[in-house]
Amino acid sequence: MLGLSGWAVPLGFILMLASAVLCIVYGIMNWNKGYMTDEEFLQEQEWAEEERKVEETL
Repeated sequence: MLGLSGWAVPLGFILMLASAVLCIVYGIMNWNKGYMTDEEFLQEQEWAEEERKVEETL
């Protein structure tokens, strides 16, 4: 098979190609998904505002 001796080298080659294809498919499926929901974004903004107030009082 492609001049490769043994079974481990061709298996590793095939698994490498399969993992590359899986990474591409995963990337396409999750292309435009945000990392935060709207609720998480609002909560983070509230925390930042509270932190700013605490830093001002110090």
